Amino acid sequence: MTGNPDKRRLRRDLLIASALFAAGAVVSGLSLAQIRAEYRMQTAQATGPLQGKPSDDQSKTPAQAKPGGERPTTPAPEPARPDPQTQGAAKPVLPQAPAEKIAPPIKEPPTKDKQ
Repeated sequence: MTGNPDKRRLRRDLLIASALFAAGAVVSGLSLAQIRAEYRMQTAQATGPLQGKPSDDQSKTPAQAKPGGERPTTPAPEPARPDPQTQGAAKPVLPQAPAEKIAPPIKEPPTKDKQ
């Protein structure tokens, strides 16, 4: 080839740019296809709405509540009570700041109650 070196360089650059563009388009297409396939998988795994089966005997009525009836025999759960040993066991996460880093207490501003 005895053509102009600028034309050859331009042609080579255009060829590289076209190849990179095509590779990007292929990667984008594959990514979109994978996202779509995952979405379909999630949709396919969703459970359908729950449907109750009809009762065989529609004429049965619920049992009547009786005042003063039997109570459950299991005791009610007790509230959680921490052990006395663990009450003071919590240690501060950070050590106390050095004295020079502790600010003096904040004084309350004077009130204007003079009426």
